[in-house]
Amino acid sequence: MDRKDAEERVKELRQLLDKYGYYYYVLDQPLVPDSEYDEKMQELMKLEEEFPELQSNDSPTVRVGGPPLVAFEKVQHEIPMMSLGNAFNEQDLYDFDRRVRQVTGDDVQYTCELKIDGLAVSLSYENGSFIQGATRGDGTTGEDITSNLKTVGSIPLRLQKAADIEVRGEVFMPKRSFENLNKDKEQAGEMLFANPRNAAAGSLRQLDPKIAARRNLDIFLYAIADDKGMGLKTHHEAIAYMKELGFKTNPESQLCQSIEEVVEYVNSWVDRRNDLMYEIDGIVIKVDNLKQQQELGYTAKSPRWAIAYKFPAEEKITTLTGITLSVGRTGVVTPTAELKAVKVAGTTVQRASLHNEDLIREKDIKIGDQVVVKKAGDIIPEVVRVLDDLREGHEKDFEMPSECPACGSELVRLEKEVALRCINPQCPAQMQEGLIHFVSRDAMNIDGLGEKVIQQLFTHQLVAGIADLYKLEKEELLKLERMGEKSVQNLLNAIEASKQNSLEKLIFGLGIRFVGSKAARTLAEHFKTMEQLRNASYDDLLAIHEVGEKMADSIVSYFDKPEAAALLDELDALGVNMKYKGPKKAEAASDSIFNGKTIVLTGTLEKLTRKEAKEKIEAFGGKVTGSVSKSTDLLIAGADAGSKLTKAKEYGVEIWEEDRFLEEAEL
Repeated sequence: MDRKDAEERVKELRQLLDKYGYYYYVLDQPLVPDSEYDEKMQELMKLEEEFPELQSNDSPTVRVGGPPLVAFEKVQHEIPMMSLGNAFNEQDLYDFDRRVRQVTGDDVQYTCELKIDGLAVSLSYENGSFIQGATRGDGTTGEDITSNLKTVGSIPLRLQKAADIEVRGEVFMPKRSFENLNKDKEQAGEMLFANPRNAAAGSLRQLDPKIAARRNLDIFLYAIADDKGMGLKTHHEAIAYMKELGFKTNPESQLCQSIEEVVEYVNSWVDRRNDLMYEIDGIVIKVDNLKQQQELGYTAKSPRWAIAYKFPAEEKITTLTGITLSVGRTGVVTPTAELKAVKVAGTTVQRASLHNEDLIREKDIKIGDQVVVKKAGDIIPEVVRVLDDLREGHEKDFEMPSECPACGSELVRLEKEVALRCINPQCPAQMQEGLIHFVSRDAMNIDGLGEKVIQQLFTHQLVAGIADLYKLEKEELLKLERMGEKSVQNLLNAIEASKQNSLEKLIFGLGIRFVGSKAARTLAEHFKTMEQLRNASYDDLLAIHEVGEKMADSIVSYFDKPEAAALLDELDALGVNMKYKGPKKAEAASDSIFNGKTIVLTGTLEKLTRKEAKEKIEAFGGKVTGSVSKSTDLLIAGADAGSKLTKAKEYGVEIWEEDRFLEEAEL
């Protein structure tokens, strides 16, 4: 076949496969057997391999997954992906309606949509071709997952019209795909996914798109973020237009003429939700008229024209077969209910935290009781109440032990605390939990040292404390289960790289009581070195605005312990960095134009993320706030600045563009 014939055949095959895919994935109406689709796909792949110049980014062959990525690039959302306010009962819905009508008048309609339990994404198209897909992230900055999204069959690579458009939707994993995936993982001896949402999110964050391609993900599109001036007047018109373009939208959405119809729609799905082939966790209610949406506007976090009704947590009855104890890194002993397996909100529940002895007494929980369980927020299993009228007399009271279940030391209850605590610093359970905390993302961030690997290291007596991590040798790690040459080398490289972390990572990783990641950074910025922090007095610590009495006392107590001093000396000798490497505060107020100023950021910054700009301002003594007022000293405006810019002009606030900010900050 010559190039001209190949080009014609490639064009024909792509059109056929696009059509087959649209009917299969979007309309759920297969036109041909799977074997014929696969045959055409193989033919196209061979032609594109033989004639590389005919390859295209929107060819159906990209759905099989491309080469692995090194990392995900950051994406700045021009239009923020905001979260929604929540409604938990009918009164919340009526209150929402009242707030809406106070602004729009009584002539208001609502579109109701199923709230898909998946991962929110944004898809961008130019001239009808899919060019980029990103996660929601923090609403302002997400991750570029285009390669993985191309493997989702229901996402069109080319639209029915040559449109420039950005749309928003929810990628999800159908229940059947989730069950099959977990069966495969179980057979392979791997950890199972907790629910379809986690499975979908994990699939889209795989650096190898071929893995995402095997996960059978799906999507519903629910909004046009930027219609490039298409003149649409209502939300349901926008949904219809997306369908015309070839997007898959949820067929269960409904236009309601009143809030009473909304409530009826919501109630109709409370019991029917489990009949769907995918998970939902509520209903999204939106003002339908787009002009009214503009009138209502936004709060700092969410639109005033939409709300998410969250379904009441599903409750199930099961048997509490026992109560086990675990010891956390701070020594707190936590009782956990062991339950006869029961399916709640889509997943099997066998354990639920009972928090402390007082809660067990308050709920009168006995071993052998019939109990009602639910998932708080549809996530965390919880024992709601005991069905004491079903007791048969064989149920047993539970008594908290007086000794630590891990080391046998006496348990104590500190003043004003409900928890029992083991105060033995050599308690193996505490040491293990402390290590898990030390290597976590917000602490030393040692990739490859998950909970299971830490447990293996303890079991094989390769580590007994934090410093031992930096003494691990390749030969001893290779003897561990599921630790091959490559994974061991990657782990050792990650451990070595963690030595260069800035001081705040180490401070947080030490697990000092009351010292979170933000406080750790404050301490690192203030004292600059671990030595100065170790020598700080109670009064020195209290002099820091963010440090209170409890935290100061906890820090002094920690560094007073001989074992803490020994640990830090050993880490220092092993080459772990003991200095702050982050941006330094301005040395003197007179040297910083931002020092003492109240500053607002608005619009889209091109050369920095909002977070980076905020950190720079704060490093030079400035304070960043979210809204413009008469006390605002400076507004830094990026592209597409809106109401904040208008308000700043009204108040006579000084306004800089991004380039001026970069120049003044010497960035």
